[in-house]
Amino acid sequence: MSTHSGHSTSVDELAELRRRLEVGMAHMDGQLALLAQRGEQTERELTETAGRVAALEHLRWPLPALTVLTAMGALSLAVWQALGR
Repeated sequence: MSTHSGHSTSVDELAELRRRLEVGMAHMDGQLALLAQRGEQTERELTETAGRVAALEHLRWPLPALTVLTAMGALSLAVWQALGR
């Protein structure tokens, strides 16, 4: 009888270990799926942000061009005043 009782205990212990392993694996699968989803979301946000930055860079005035326009305006004004006197 003690052999049968010991065998039953080890079968129960193995079943409990198997259940815990399956629960742990299901938990890990859920965590991996969550990480994959967050990674995809971050990638989408990064792509969107890169597009917005590119659009802003396209719309901004380049500082050297603005400097040249200001200098040309000042030079034109100076020549106009010099010729007008």
